[in-house]
Amino acid sequence: MTKIYQWSLVLFLGTVTACDSLLDIDPEYTQDAENFFNTEEDFNRAIVGVYDMMQPAYLNLWIGEIASDNAIAGGESVNDSRGLHEIDNMSHGGVNDELRAVLRVNYTGIARANYLFENQDKIDFDGKELILAEAKAIRAYFYFNLVNYFGDMPLIVDRRISISEIPDAARTPKAEIYAQIESDLRAAITVLPWTVSETGRMTKGAAMALLGKTLLYQGKHAEAATVLGELIDTNESGYALFQDYETLFLVQNENVSEDVFTIQFSGLQGGDYGCLICLNGNAAVGFQSIRQYTGPVYGDGNSYNLPTDDLYQAFEEGDVRRHASILNLEAFIAAQPNPDEITYAIGGGGHTGYFNNKYIKRKDELGLPDDDLTSPLNYRVIRWADVLLMAAEAFQRSGNDERARTELNKVRDRASLSPVSSSDEALYQAILEERRLELAGEGLRFFDLVRTGQAAEKIDGFVSGKHELFPIPQVEIDLAGGNWEQNPGY
Repeated sequence: MTKIYQWSLVLFLGTVTACDSLLDIDPEYTQDAENFFNTEEDFNRAIVGVYDMMQPAYLNLWIGEIASDNAIAGGESVNDSRGLHEIDNMSHGGVNDELRAVLRVNYTGIARANYLFENQDKIDFDGKELILAEAKAIRAYFYFNLVNYFGDMPLIVDRRISISEIPDAARTPKAEIYAQIESDLRAAITVLPWTVSETGRMTKGAAMALLGKTLLYQGKHAEAATVLGELIDTNESGYALFQDYETLFLVQNENVSEDVFTIQFSGLQGGDYGCLICLNGNAAVGFQSIRQYTGPVYGDGNSYNLPTDDLYQAFEEGDVRRHASILNLEAFIAAQPNPDEITYAIGGGGHTGYFNNKYIKRKDELGLPDDDLTSPLNYRVIRWADVLLMAAEAFQRSGNDERARTELNKVRDRASLSPVSSSDEALYQAILEERRLELAGEGLRFFDLVRTGQAAEKIDGFVSGKHELFPIPQVEIDLAGGNWEQNPGY
């Protein structure tokens, strides 16, 4: 079985940093359509270019945790990735490099997918339908990110948009964007296979999981229960919980039965600090590792995205997921045979004593230098435990507490915890708390709090009616000729 990797520097569509407009994809290395899409190989290269733009997954991982009660920004100082510190403090506004990167990366991915559809009729060959189905599923993922970060955004399908059109590209109501996401995913599901020979390509199960998530985020609980229930009951991919949670997030246990929708990385060199989206490795891992650390097991890093004590204390005693999710550094050092020989530094951007143990640098997993940027650790966008908990929530909200308890308790049983027997609102709250514990450190917490209406209660500084969405980057509003109104409160 081979793996599909994203090779940013050699793809014909170039990188997001190569042009001034987020919607314009005519960078230096572009081949025009007259000289491209003339062979099956051209279409294969194009779809890899679409996959490539899923690579900056570290942005979702960081923002989804740091904006919530799960983590603080950390880093060298408050001026080190200032945008993350502003998000941490709920003081972010329209000038924020991290939020601008989210917008540009996802629109570039959409543009690459649209370029395929713009030229889909140039030639026919066996397998083209599958490539187009993959493009639809990934485009849905990009739009899902955009609508949950920014709400209403321009909806552009099946064609690129030139820089001259941007001033007239009005923001589309998010309900219409969600409808397009659903349409793309339902179309893809009819074509995509349950299993693939090239690991990392979209599957029917991944598209169904994303569709169920899309429906759940809209509050369409009965529809979400139908889709997720069908995925669980059919399960021709053989999805299952990986039994040893403590080792689930090691490189050696990647692409196992728990992986439903996973972004693949390698330890090879790609870009550098000037182009993090050009990397072949997972940038989150090095950035989240222990600053100036010398000692066993772990490698040194930049101390970003540090879990809070509130999250650490939320786990029950004996829950194996606490240690697997959160490294208590001082406790780890104290347990070593030579604790006095282990050293590390505290960054000026904040310190909690905890590190994200799921996405952290380990010495036996290092990629090529600079190994801060070349971690081969994959990013799990949706894993089977998430599917089960989304299904539990959807079933509970649509009136089927029995089925909700069944799916919830599968997850708790894997963690060796007693089953939940509650019903109604108590069951619902138990499911949401289980999501926090099971998925800690994976970038989902902020969006879970927002969509369930609990963000103002849980997040310091959160302002209802404002912080449910992030601000549109001001520079993009300016590029659009002021045609895009800023989100409320910013």
